[in-house]
Amino acid sequence: MKEPLWRPSAERVAHANLTRFMEFVNSRHGSGFRTYDELYRWSVAEIPAFWAAVWEFCGVIASRGFDRVVDDPGRMPGARWFEGARLNFAENLLRFRDDRVALVFRGEGRETVRITYAGLFERTARLAQALREAGVGAGDRVAGFMPNMPETVIAMLAATSIGAVWSSCSPDFGIRGAVDRFGQIRPKLLFAADGYIYNGRRFDLRERLRGIMDELPTVERLVVVPFLDERPDLAAIPRAILYGAFAAREEGLPLPFEQLPAEHPLYIMYSSGTTGPPKCMVQGAAGILVNHLKELVLHTDLGRGDTILYLTTCGWMMWNWLVSALAVGATVVLYDGAPFHPDPGALWRLAEEERLTVFGTSARYLAAMEKAGVRPGRDCDLAPLRAILSTGSPLSVDSFRYVYREVKSDLQLASISGGTDLNGCFALGNPLGPVYEGELQCRGLGMGVEVFDEGGRPVVGRKGELVCTAPFPSMPLHFWNDPDGMKYRRAYFERFPGVWAHGDFAELTETDGMIIHGRSDATLNPGGVRIGTAEIYRQAEALPEIADSICVGQRWEGDERVILFVRMAAGCELTEELRERLRRAIRENVSPRHVPARIIAVADIPYTINMKKVELAVRNVIHGEPVKNRDALANPEALELYRELPELMT
Repeated sequence: MKEPLWRPSAERVAHANLTRFMEFVNSRHGSGFRTYDELYRWSVAEIPAFWAAVWEFCGVIASRGFDRVVDDPGRMPGARWFEGARLNFAENLLRFRDDRVALVFRGEGRETVRITYAGLFERTARLAQALREAGVGAGDRVAGFMPNMPETVIAMLAATSIGAVWSSCSPDFGIRGAVDRFGQIRPKLLFAADGYIYNGRRFDLRERLRGIMDELPTVERLVVVPFLDERPDLAAIPRAILYGAFAAREEGLPLPFEQLPAEHPLYIMYSSGTTGPPKCMVQGAAGILVNHLKELVLHTDLGRGDTILYLTTCGWMMWNWLVSALAVGATVVLYDGAPFHPDPGALWRLAEEERLTVFGTSARYLAAMEKAGVRPGRDCDLAPLRAILSTGSPLSVDSFRYVYREVKSDLQLASISGGTDLNGCFALGNPLGPVYEGELQCRGLGMGVEVFDEGGRPVVGRKGELVCTAPFPSMPLHFWNDPDGMKYRRAYFERFPGVWAHGDFAELTETDGMIIHGRSDATLNPGGVRIGTAEIYRQAEALPEIADSICVGQRWEGDERVILFVRMAAGCELTEELRERLRRAIRENVSPRHVPARIIAVADIPYTINMKKVELAVRNVIHGEPVKNRDALANPEALELYRELPELMT
């Protein structure tokens, strides 16, 4: 058995929310669960009982309770959740109305903003009143083209308090990227900022907003939040009004919460859109609320005394997840800007100043921290920090070791994995269990997660498809403009009928944890053997000379060969000696089949705006095939670096 990097203390286990939940379940059901594994097995065997327990334990506020948890726990898709319940999502997030700090905003070039729970309720009430006066009602779509700032949270809460459906993307999308998303859902009102600041640069959005409004005729009002200037000139933008002029001025306004069915639409989320038009995934209020509460309260051990930050934009589901921390009364820190500005230690100083207890980020950020030689544990007081969460891509073994060596030895490092589709996680942290390097700690409670081989048989200790064999509350209700459900079924249920195939290449381990080896659609297949790109990235990016990498399969002589592109660190060159050293590391630490046929230096690696590598787009380019929706990329110009390379012709 592997030795863990960390185990929780007996005191920590005794006081964990998950321990209290286990005791709650035992008292309700006469069970005697003592371990996470016992609780997990029950949660997937007794799905209605488990989700009912989460609803009660986490204190979901509803004007009417559910008649039954789920109509058919064996039907997927199509199971209906919490039938008969009436509730409001925003009411659950605004249950606290005291003087504790709800939101802290830190942004480049901006003064720190602090808003109490009482202040958040007051501001939401004023904006909700303005939305009603503007004719926004239940079922209307309200969109946000906003930085990660308090007004974005307030706009979402105000919209959902009256039953409108919220949808957002980050302001670094171009006109086409925004219109490809919002144009499908036809919003009635759009919130946007006049600009944003990133890495010390000011980005004026007004020209972009004019272009977006020209293509979104359904938007009756564009409400502009000043970010760059206190009073930006909006004369050239149709139907635009400043936020301050739009929101109601009266204080002490009531905030009536529209009581709606459990499956009333709450969010519309989008797929990355790198292989076609973005899919619009409609998600229900109760399902998202209950799943987020499960993940925040039980898996993250979050409570009123916590301060949590997740490094995210408003176009990534981690923003929605983070904001749900308001439902447990924690302090939510919103950060907008470049994580390395003005230097790589910026966010760790923020963690010290705000006394973060939970720090959420991406695997790429942690790898970049190690490359930059940052030593947060030496340079900052991180005494309150008890958990680091990482997602977005697989977290390497080296990054696990780096965190425990250079950040803090006594904390829970929870690598988590799920997706926008479910607005949550399939595998994530376990506050009661050990952390093993390279592994996600556990499968999520209530999630029937397995790894299937090619024949659809569950396997352990072997790589295969990550699947979910039972329905869960946060599954999309449907896709927008998909009346017969064909797009929905094709996205998840075509490969294994009645089973959700998530598109991750994964492995269940002997420690009951999980390893994610990369996306299934980016899996390499040389000689008919499937291998994951994450294993190659770990070896390549462990070398100090290599700053970043991307790996794809190239069709070649009736088979497929592995091509590795690398972006070199400053001042380094890709020599034959380095190529051979990298091949040797891959051969010895992974397998001979993983060794690239070609290793090629490039100036940049393409990423989505949510900072995920786009292997499929690179694969299309090297095969001379078109790349759709380039506006979904943060740096689409990088794709030209891969076109017609002579190294790929031989």
